Amino acid sequence: MAKEIVLTDEGLKNLEDELEQLKTVKRKEVAEKIKVALSFGDLSENSEYDEAKNEQAFVESRIAVLEAMLKNVRILDIDELSTEEIRVGSKVRLKDIEFDEEVTYSIVGSTEADPNNGRISNESPIGKAMIGHKVGDKVTVETPGGDIMFEVLEILK
Repeated sequence: MAKEIVLTDEGLKNLEDELEQLKTVKRKEVAEKIKVALSFGDLSENSEYDEAKNEQAFVESRIAVLEAMLKNVRILDIDELSTEEIRVGSKVRLKDIEFDEEVTYSIVGSTEADPNNGRISNESPIGKAMIGHKVGDKVTVETPGGDIMFEVLEILK
Protein backbone atom coordinates (compact mmCIF):
# COMPACT_ATOMS: atom_id res chain seq x y z
CA MET A 1 0.00 0.00 0.00
CA ALA A 2 1.40 3.38 -0.98
CA LYS A 3 1.84 6.07 1.63
CA GLU A 4 -1.06 8.50 1.88
CA ILE A 5 -0.09 12.03 0.87
CA VAL A 6 -1.86 14.70 2.93
CA LEU A 7 -2.29 18.01 1.13
CA THR A 8 -4.10 21.30 1.44
CA ASP A 9 -6.08 22.52 -1.57
CA GLU A 10 -3.16 24.85 -2.34
CA GLY A 11 -0.66 21.99 -2.15
CA LEU A 12 -2.74 19.87 -4.52
CA LYS A 13 -2.96 22.72 -7.00
CA ASN A 14 0.82 23.25 -6.83
CA LEU A 15 1.50 19.56 -7.56
CA GLU A 16 -1.01 19.49 -10.41
CA ASP A 17 0.50 22.68 -11.88
CA GLU A 18 4.02 21.25 -11.66
CA LEU A 19 2.91 18.02 -13.34
CA GLU A 20 1.19 19.92 -16.14
CA GLN A 21 4.28 22.12 -16.66
CA LEU A 22 6.55 19.07 -16.85
CA LYS A 23 4.28 17.20 -19.25
CA THR A 24 3.55 20.05 -21.62
CA VAL A 25 6.46 22.49 -21.54
CA LYS A 26 9.48 20.70 -20.08
CA ARG A 27 9.09 17.51 -22.14
CA LYS A 28 9.02 19.56 -25.35
CA GLU A 29 12.04 21.63 -24.28
CA VAL A 30 14.07 18.50 -23.49
CA ALA A 31 13.03 16.77 -26.73
CA GLU A 32 14.21 19.85 -28.64
CA LYS A 33 17.54 19.85 -26.78
CA ILE A 34 18.05 16.18 -27.69
CA LYS A 35 17.18 16.89 -31.32
CA VAL A 36 19.69 19.77 -31.46
CA ALA A 37 22.38 17.70 -29.73
CA LEU A 38 21.83 14.83 -32.21
CA SER A 39 22.45 17.25 -35.06
CA PHE A 40 25.99 17.77 -33.73
CA GLY A 41 26.85 14.24 -34.84
CA ASP A 42 29.22 11.93 -32.90
CA LEU A 43 27.38 10.98 -29.67
CA SER A 44 30.46 9.51 -27.96
CA GLU A 45 31.86 12.98 -27.22
CA ASN A 46 28.62 14.93 -27.23
CA SER A 47 28.16 16.45 -23.77
CA GLU A 48 25.04 18.34 -24.88
CA TYR A 49 23.38 15.04 -25.77
CA ASP A 50 24.38 13.43 -22.45
CA GLU A 51 23.13 16.44 -20.53
CA ALA A 52 19.81 16.48 -22.42
CA LYS A 53 19.30 12.75 -21.86
CA ASN A 54 20.01 13.20 -18.12
CA GLU A 55 17.51 16.07 -17.98
CA GLN A 56 14.98 13.90 -19.81
CA ALA A 57 15.46 11.11 -17.26
CA PHE A 58 14.98 13.61 -14.41
CA VAL A 59 11.79 15.05 -15.97
CA GLU A 60 10.29 11.60 -16.60
CA SER A 61 11.21 10.48 -13.09
CA ARG A 62 9.59 13.56 -11.53
CA ILE A 63 6.45 13.03 -13.63
CA ALA A 64 6.22 9.43 -12.39
CA VAL A 65 6.70 10.54 -8.77
CA LEU A 66 4.03 13.24 -9.05
CA GLU A 67 1.55 10.90 -10.72
CA ALA A 68 2.10 8.30 -8.00
CA MET A 69 1.67 10.93 -5.28
CA LEU A 70 -1.54 12.24 -6.82
CA LYS A 71 -3.05 8.73 -6.76
CA ASN A 72 -2.66 8.65 -2.96
CA VAL A 73 -3.75 12.16 -2.03
CA ARG A 74 -6.03 13.00 0.85
CA ILE A 75 -7.14 16.63 0.89
CA LEU A 76 -7.32 18.31 4.27
CA ASP A 77 -10.81 19.56 4.97
CA ILE A 78 -10.30 22.79 6.88
CA ASP A 79 -13.83 22.47 8.32
CA GLU A 80 -12.83 19.20 9.99
CA LEU A 81 -9.90 20.81 11.79
CA SER A 82 -10.29 21.38 15.47
CA THR A 83 -8.81 24.07 17.65
CA GLU A 84 -8.97 21.56 20.52
CA GLU A 85 -6.14 19.30 19.39
CA ILE A 86 -3.16 19.66 17.04
CA ARG A 87 -3.53 17.74 13.77
CA VAL A 88 -2.14 17.93 10.26
CA GLY A 89 -3.45 21.23 8.92
CA SER A 90 -3.35 22.98 12.30
CA LYS A 91 -1.54 26.26 12.77
CA VAL A 92 0.04 26.39 16.21
CA ARG A 93 1.57 29.10 18.31
CA LEU A 94 4.23 27.67 20.59
CA LYS A 95 6.55 29.02 23.24
CA ASP A 96 10.13 27.75 23.25
CA ILE A 97 10.51 27.53 27.02
CA GLU A 98 14.34 27.60 27.13
CA PHE A 99 14.67 30.74 25.00
CA ASP A 100 11.33 32.31 26.01
CA GLU A 101 10.46 32.85 22.34
CA GLU A 102 7.18 32.37 20.53
CA VAL A 103 7.07 30.56 17.19
CA THR A 104 4.16 29.82 14.89
CA TYR A 105 4.06 26.75 12.65
CA SER A 106 1.58 25.25 10.25
CA ILE A 107 1.67 21.46 10.46
CA VAL A 108 1.48 20.16 6.89
CA GLY A 109 2.10 16.95 4.98
CA SER A 110 5.71 16.26 4.04
CA THR A 111 5.29 17.35 0.41
CA GLU A 112 4.23 20.86 1.46
CA ALA A 113 6.85 21.39 4.16
CA ASP A 114 8.74 24.67 3.92
CA PRO A 115 10.41 25.28 7.29
CA ASN A 116 11.77 28.69 6.25
CA ASN A 117 8.17 29.84 5.89
CA GLY A 118 6.85 28.20 9.07
CA ARG A 119 5.38 25.13 7.32
CA ILE A 120 6.69 22.03 9.05
CA SER A 121 6.01 18.42 8.17
CA ASN A 122 3.94 16.17 10.39
CA GLU A 123 6.89 13.78 10.00
CA SER A 124 9.49 16.26 11.31
CA PRO A 125 10.55 15.96 14.97
CA ILE A 126 8.54 19.03 16.06
CA GLY A 127 5.53 18.25 13.86
CA LYS A 128 5.38 14.62 14.97
CA ALA A 129 5.71 15.57 18.66
CA MET A 130 2.92 18.19 18.46
CA ILE A 131 0.24 15.94 16.93
CA GLY A 132 -2.51 15.22 19.46
CA HIS A 133 -1.52 17.90 21.98
CA LYS A 134 -3.78 20.62 23.34
CA VAL A 135 -3.40 24.24 24.47
CA GLY A 136 -1.43 24.40 27.70
CA ASP A 137 0.46 21.15 27.07
CA LYS A 138 4.22 21.18 27.51
CA VAL A 139 5.85 19.05 24.84
CA THR A 140 9.45 17.85 24.79
CA VAL A 141 10.76 17.40 21.26
CA GLU A 142 13.77 15.22 20.58
CA THR A 143 15.81 16.87 17.82
CA PRO A 144 19.26 16.06 16.45
CA GLY A 145 20.53 19.14 18.33
CA GLY A 146 19.05 18.06 21.67
CA ASP A 147 15.69 18.20 23.41
CA ILE A 148 13.54 21.33 23.11
CA MET A 149 10.55 22.00 25.33
CA PHE A 150 7.57 23.89 23.94
CA GLU A 151 4.35 25.03 25.50
CA VAL A 152 1.30 25.01 23.22
CA LEU A 153 -0.15 28.54 23.42
CA GLU A 154 -2.80 28.45 20.70
CA ILE A 155 -4.23 26.16 18.01
CA LEU A 156 -5.71 27.83 14.95
CA LYS A 157 -7.46 26.53 11.84
